[in-house]
Amino acid sequence: MSHDGVHQRPEGGPSRPVQRSLLTLLTAGALAVPLLAGCGSDGEDQAGKPLAGQDIAPVARDLVADGGTLKWAVDALPETLNTFQADADAGTTRVAQAVLPSMFRLDASGRPEANPAYLESAKVIETEPRQVVLYKLNQQAVWSDGREIGAADFVAQWRALSGKNSAYWTARNAGYDRIEKIERGANDLQVRVTFSRPYADWKSLFSPLYPKDVMGTPDAFNDGARRKLAVTAGPFKVDKVDTVEKDVVLTRNPRWWGKPAKLNQIVLHAVTRDKRAAALADADVDVADIDAADAQRIGLAAREKGTGTPLQGAGKTSVKKLRSWALAHGFDSDDVKAGKQKLSKAISTYLDQQQSLRDVAVRKSLEPAYTQLALNGSEGPLMDERVRRAVARALDREELAKLVLTPLGLPAVPVGSHLALSGQADYADNSGALGGQDTKEAQALLTDAGWVAGGPIKEEKKAEKAAGPEAGASGKAKQKQSDGGDDGEYIVGEDDKSGNHGEQDDRHLAQEGKHGGAQGAYAPQGTAAPAGGAPAGPLAKDGKALALRFVLPSGPGSETLETVADRISSMLERVGIRTTITKVPDASYFKDHIASGDYDLALYSWPSSAFPATDARPIYAKPLPAADGSVNVEQNYTRVGTDQVDQLFDQAASTLDDGEARDLIRKADARIWASAGSIPLYQRPQLVGARKTLVNVGAFGFRTPVYEDMGFLKKGARIPAAPKAK
Repeated sequence: MSHDGVHQRPEGGPSRPVQRSLLTLLTAGALAVPLLAGCGSDGEDQAGKPLAGQDIAPVARDLVADGGTLKWAVDALPETLNTFQADADAGTTRVAQAVLPSMFRLDASGRPEANPAYLESAKVIETEPRQVVLYKLNQQAVWSDGREIGAADFVAQWRALSGKNSAYWTARNAGYDRIEKIERGANDLQVRVTFSRPYADWKSLFSPLYPKDVMGTPDAFNDGARRKLAVTAGPFKVDKVDTVEKDVVLTRNPRWWGKPAKLNQIVLHAVTRDKRAAALADADVDVADIDAADAQRIGLAAREKGTGTPLQGAGKTSVKKLRSWALAHGFDSDDVKAGKQKLSKAISTYLDQQQSLRDVAVRKSLEPAYTQLALNGSEGPLMDERVRRAVARALDREELAKLVLTPLGLPAVPVGSHLALSGQADYADNSGALGGQDTKEAQALLTDAGWVAGGPIKEEKKAEKAAGPEAGASGKAKQKQSDGGDDGEYIVGEDDKSGNHGEQDDRHLAQEGKHGGAQGAYAPQGTAAPAGGAPAGPLAKDGKALALRFVLPSGPGSETLETVADRISSMLERVGIRTTITKVPDASYFKDHIASGDYDLALYSWPSSAFPATDARPIYAKPLPAADGSVNVEQNYTRVGTDQVDQLFDQAASTLDDGEARDLIRKADARIWASAGSIPLYQRPQLVGARKTLVNVGAFGFRTPVYEDMGFLKKGARIPAAPKAK
């Protein structure tokens, strides 16, 4: 979903700029009570509070030194600086947040709030015969070329993103396609936006806002803002994009009218995830998202006294002991296998880095994103709603959350909604529409679906037995899809760059991996073995065993996903469902498996959004036949959807009553739970390594970063102690 120009993607595969996203068979009578119980609105109380707050070493501006350069690690040099293009990524978003206007930004609970730097106010002033929103702009707000921000910029962005001109290579047009006209208000500081039909998520628009220089023509939109932004309007401006050093250099904007930026520069520097700890130690970067292994390493550095290393008396230390020590400290397998001299050098470098890492702190919170188990309902056993529900009822989601989050000292609470996270206005735990872990109920569902123990199993074809881990990677996309049944009867629970992905397009991709780096989960060390429970006997139907292929990425940072998948497999085995874990390269994980439907089970993440009616709809929309005979799944990679869910999203997007919209979103979520196409597991951990002198930077949680307040602590100043949790 999206705000501040952040697009969504599933995490575990390619990641985009935008925000958020991803994403059973009983008779009507059996399901009606829990389903309806999950739909009622109790008001804001259901939203609760964020499970974890920001961790950014907050200090007042008068304690922040003036000047300095902040070096910030990003996964890659952004391919574009235009957040509305399909190949925009997290680096694109960082730039946009620092240099461009956003009419609304997110608060600590992930809810949109007017940005006073650009707005005096914004509100709906008419609903009949058309919805009209009046923006009153901050009279000091100007572009870096001195021109006032005004209606001309709003008009240019609307025309570029309306979807009416295919010459603009846009990744999304949701909301902009509902605008009928944009006019100057009573003066140059007022902008009137009239909608052709009601649009509840109007606050998602014009965030970020690009100057008319970028949006005014297709050529400027498509190519002009890929490597430069000549005109900006934030506390920083784009100084240069260095493709050699892989840097984006942002400098203070002299025309910024707000509180002046404390830093002279912010340099976004491309550093791969496996090099982050070394980059922090060598001062190549000051702040970086890290995985659990690096967080543990930084924590260890803070406790080390510089004694007891294997290099003391190295001449007498055997290579076997050196290798054992290196393995225990997470060394690369190639280094571990090296000869004694090379290994000793690697250990010496590591120890020097550990000394430097004592100046780095780990700041942690929970990301505005969650990891889910996706069930492909397009073919095989999971086409049957009863089997999907059985898989869901076999899972102990609390145990899985604890597996990942407890070792990190983070709240281990299972996510109860597909469409919002705790603290956000639309959040409510609707998992009761499906039901909790219940082995007997899971087995009963499988029996009802015809899967029984002791049945004859036909011998598999030799070719299938011999298939390697890459089997099926290039297979064609599945053309079948589950219709999800009818609510009240049997209720069941893209972004590759060339496909048709609907309104949100690639921006929703948030897979565990490529751009997201640390894969949706982090590998805790020393986790306990699965809880007891004897495996059930193998189940069969029509001579075929009940077996599911569990596809996972294999790249760096995927260890936790494998740990979670192993635990899920054990849970499924206890009800008679066999799984085979297939690990595939990160580069092919999403495009060749998730997006194409070449999997049975998979783990990846969706970001949450403040605007689920707009941003989540493509993720749960019922797949429909396309004109060429294929199936258009938009971003619904599970291929499970219902007309009722689509209608609820449409209604939520078209009502201007906040309470009614919230009820509709929660009802949609309850029905998504009941369809068991995807099972939310846990909110993703957010771990950030930051220099201890760096303030107002770190694990931001939901809140949009305030770039002008970032900087280094003044000499002699101290960071106030965080208040103790009550």
